Amino acid sequence: MTPSLTALLCLGLRVGLRTHVQAGTLPKPTIWAEPGSVIPWGSSMTIWCQGTLGAREFPLDKEGSSGPWDRQPPLEPRDKGKFSIPHMTQPDAGRYHCYYLSPTGWSERSDPLELVVTGVSGKPSLLTPQGPVVASGQSLTLQCRSDVGYDRFALSQEGGQALPQRPGRQPQAGLSQADFPLGPVTSTHGGRYRCYGGHNLSSEWSAPSDPLDVLVAGWFPDTPSLSVQPGPVVASGENVTLLCQSGSRTETFLLSKEGAARPPLRLRSKYRRQHIQAEFSMSPVTSAHSGTYRCYSSLSSDPYLLSHVSAPLELAVSAAHPQDYTVENLIRMGVAGLILLGLGILLFQAPHGHGGTQDAARS
Repeated sequence: MTPSLTALLCLGLRVGLRTHVQAGTLPKPTIWAEPGSVIPWGSSMTIWCQGTLGAREFPLDKEGSSGPWDRQPPLEPRDKGKFSIPHMTQPDAGRYHCYYLSPTGWSERSDPLELVVTGVSGKPSLLTPQGPVVASGQSLTLQCRSDVGYDRFALSQEGGQALPQRPGRQPQAGLSQADFPLGPVTSTHGGRYRCYGGHNLSSEWSAPSDPLDVLVAGWFPDTPSLSVQPGPVVASGENVTLLCQSGSRTETFLLSKEGAARPPLRLRSKYRRQHIQAEFSMSPVTSAHSGTYRCYSSLSSDPYLLSHVSAPLELAVSAAHPQDYTVENLIRMGVAGLILLGLGILLFQAPHGHGGTQDAARS
């Protein structure tokens, strides 16, 4: 057989294999990434491909490559393949598909998995104008902002595979921003989010923003109560305790302040006086503690899903009471006057007492 004929036959077999793979009739496998699809530069990660039992081989394709990016034998019980990337770099970023070979033929290709490499430039910031706690059914918008002129932004949810992207806009000179609307909010929107910035002429993404936790309220029937000691109106410098209580089994209480940008405070629950409760201490308070507070309960199994909200509690912190020194000053003046009077009497009596002593000596 001539070399040219051999090459043609190999090419034909390759084309036939690829055509057969694309026309596979077995169910498509599931593809996912660990620890996630957004990977910092230089970190290790793993792509998993899971099909049916009895698979013989798991090829992995990367879009833009001429052939399979990798092939792996199945792991027991022969239903999944493992593809490891020990050091993630920019050439590893892209969209991947996997499929599998079984005794009855090839499967369909999986849905795409997009891997993103981050950490190339400065991180943006992620915030929400509505605050981190949102009621079920409401709308929510996450804003990704940066003082770098990014052309596009991407949003990731911890544990999620999708990476929605939005074009950047410039609300003012030197700033770039993109809005990610979420809603109506359901339980799936609760979680930890990060965002990234990028440029149109580059496939690289920035370092991730600091995380933002989105908490969805109203997902289990408990409605805690909120009270304050010593009372809702206190003077600056006093010690204040906000008490969140519940009659239902709960593991964590959260305290939020209306209009605050920081996330709610979390405390583990304690059982006291036939109530499950948490005590949020503020000492000493200042005028910055004034405001409207609410509390929620949650379970450790779903930390981003909260109870119904408590009734609001208004805390007013007044200026410290000026101390009245009038009585104290009068007492001090009276004591000083008595001391002076006593000294005067002693001085007056001293010469007379001395003279009497001399007369007695002469006699």
